[in-house]
Amino acid sequence: MRPGDKLPSERELAEMLRVSRSSVRDAIRGLELRGLVEPRQGAGTIVRETSAEPLANPFANALKRRQERISELLDFRKMLEPPLAARAATHASADEISEMEEILQRQEAKRGHGEAAVAEDAEFHYNVALASGNSVVLKVLDILMDLLRDTRERSLQVKGRPEKSLAGHRRILAAIKRHDAEGAKAAMRRHIEDVEEIVLDQL
Repeated sequence: MRPGDKLPSERELAEMLRVSRSSVRDAIRGLELRGLVEPRQGAGTIVRETSAEPLANPFANALKRRQERISELLDFRKMLEPPLAARAATHASADEISEMEEILQRQEAKRGHGEAAVAEDAEFHYNVALASGNSVVLKVLDILMDLLRDTRERSLQVKGRPEKSLAGHRRILAAIKRHDAEGAKAAMRRHIEDVEEIVLDQL
């Protein structure tokens, strides 16, 4: 096949090669990681122009694609979470604010014992989303955090990262307690940018 050609469907390839569709799917994923094909929305899987570099080092190419994916997920967090923090500043109840304070106390206690406090880190963000008053957004954030779980766990092991995370959470909560929507939005954005810097440096 030539660059620009479209691969047959998974069903067609499975019938043609007499293998299962899951085997076809795995093979296509392998070709994608090596940079030989790419999925295009509305067009299917297309054969790419190739160079010797990704073929000679498929592992490096896979790492590059993973970095791009994580960068896009973090970028989406910057689109999603600052407005949520702003909404939380105007919608949060006294009980919701107390719950966030309790989470940060647990995060501080774990940090003092040298623990990463991964659960508390995620829980704080869930509670900000919950206080925004939009249950649909909470589901989106849940998926996003799940996609970033491994990356977040590793980044929270980096020296200084737990302290930076806690400081960011405190700034966000302080703005929410003041009912300062713009302050909460700016604090959340700064927090995610700090996280992004550490994560992308790791990659």
